[in-house]
Amino acid sequence: MGVPNEQSCVPARTPSDHYNWQATLQNESGKEVTVAVTSSPNAILGKYQLNVKTGNHILKSEENILYLLFNPWCKEDMVFMPDEDERKEYILNDTGCHYVGAARSIKCKPWNFGQFEKNVLDCCISLLTESSLKPTDRRDPVLVCRAMCAMMSFEKGQGVLIGNWTGDYEGGTAPYKWTGSAPILQQYYNTKQAVCFGQCWVFAGILTTVLRALGIPARSVTGFDSAHDTERNLTVDTYVNENGEKITSMTHDSVWNFHVWTDAWMKRPDLPKGYDGWQAVDATPQERSQGVFCCGPSPLTAIRKGDIFIVYDTRFVFSEVNGDRLIWLVKMVNGQEELHVISMETTSIGKNISTKAVGQDRRRDITYEYKYPEGSSEERQVMDHAFLLLSSEREHRRPVKENFLHMSVQSDDVLLGNSVNFTVILKRKTAALQNVNILGSFELQLYTGKKMAKLCDLNKTSQIQGQVSEVTLTLDSKTYINSLAILDDEPVIRGFIIAEIVESKEIMASEVFTSFQYPEFSIELPNTGRIGQLLVCNCIFKNTLAIPLTDVKFSLESLGISSLQTSDHGTVQPGETIQSQIKCTPIKTGPKKFIVKLSSKQVKEINAQKIVLITK
Repeated sequence: MGVPNEQSCVPARTPSDHYNWQATLQNESGKEVTVAVTSSPNAILGKYQLNVKTGNHILKSEENILYLLFNPWCKEDMVFMPDEDERKEYILNDTGCHYVGAARSIKCKPWNFGQFEKNVLDCCISLLTESSLKPTDRRDPVLVCRAMCAMMSFEKGQGVLIGNWTGDYEGGTAPYKWTGSAPILQQYYNTKQAVCFGQCWVFAGILTTVLRALGIPARSVTGFDSAHDTERNLTVDTYVNENGEKITSMTHDSVWNFHVWTDAWMKRPDLPKGYDGWQAVDATPQERSQGVFCCGPSPLTAIRKGDIFIVYDTRFVFSEVNGDRLIWLVKMVNGQEELHVISMETTSIGKNISTKAVGQDRRRDITYEYKYPEGSSEERQVMDHAFLLLSSEREHRRPVKENFLHMSVQSDDVLLGNSVNFTVILKRKTAALQNVNILGSFELQLYTGKKMAKLCDLNKTSQIQGQVSEVTLTLDSKTYINSLAILDDEPVIRGFIIAEIVESKEIMASEVFTSFQYPEFSIELPNTGRIGQLLVCNCIFKNTLAIPLTDVKFSLESLGISSLQTSDHGTVQPGETIQSQIKCTPIKTGPKKFIVKLSSKQVKEINAQKIVLITK
């Protein structure tokens, strides 16, 4: 149970907690000795130097530098994780993926976390020093996690990455072009300048890398139809005019097609019992928390129970995955604005919450870890509980709407260049013959809900009979195709549909998003390779789209090679097949994931991947 303010109790520690170290002589051979050093589970995280004193001399050497990290193998450590397979995945695995796209069309975006790459750990230790943490606070993964979350985004002259959602990435790297954390952290460590640019999956990627490097088990998590509740009222409010167009001056909340954050594993001795385990941490700079851009750690248990005042930022994360969505129609009546709730959706926020499965390259749905099943009595009880807690802080009344008409809109993802069909499904309490006016407003937007281009308005009047009826609106490809090349982002089509029964004046509204489907390409890579010997990747792509693709490029990246390899192919006409060879030389042994990406002005990225065993 939360309380109406965000407070936590710091557990008492004895002053000697972090001094309980031991050193044991393991072996002695001539002038060489082997010493085993054991630290306290509560020791301060950071970089240590081991000095050797002989007589009156103290010997110092760079070889005697120790990095002290959290230890999920140690039962006394606050990040102890009992399952070995989970430790391998959430600490040792240096590759993985983010899930992106839309709730009905989930795509895997491969990501190299690269926590063991050169200078990454040094960068993490440097970030600890740059943060506002006191040295003694570095014993606490809760505080370390929160500080690292804040350091991921650039503000007031410090921080790793600059966020950019404008669509203009001149002077930096477009966020969708990043495929791993190590190049970002290495660039920041070498230059001490913030890196340009990132969006949510990039922020989540580098935070996951930093936490794994410091010994905190971490996983990348994606929520689809994720809410940004700026008003902190547990609802997502959209205001539209009578043409179905969003009123931007009134609409401050938003729904992202997807949003990526990080879960970190730790005990929470600062909270009442029951809140240990996975904690949501979001490095994307959205809202300030105690004066800085960071979010969490928020216990998944608290989110699931609706304990919105449990620290940190549980109210924000709760709305992000479980808020109710309201659509308000703004009418002008006698020169005055009148607000009418025309849609109240209780199941549309927070779908298909996803992470990579342990030990497998497949998606695992963890929605149940964040909330009870949508529509269940438990889920509604949790919402009532959260609203009750909110009302204890301020007066708040939940809107109520009685629906005589129910509407939903369906649209399958479309192959780029084809027309898009939107099917409006109307359910009434009567089967009588009635007339319905359908108004659809369509725009091209980013995954965050930001409008990039107005496409068109479609109007249709139909007669409907029976309790369930369908009306189809068709969006011609000509309305969107010319806008794609000017966007340096992955776009989606947003449709906002208003239906009005002429006879009863009953109005309903719904929002629908459509993603684009792209043709796949094939790669041919050997199953094995050797350090220092040339490795050849053959790429084959056929443009099955109805439009030409311009500025086509292949790229290959792996933690097993020294740098990104690219191959340019100009314009590929409809029906044309191209082949490309990309050559690289492995520099590291072990099973290495090779990520091959195709990009163009119209198709921002298509991925393929394969694991190759590299030997000496």
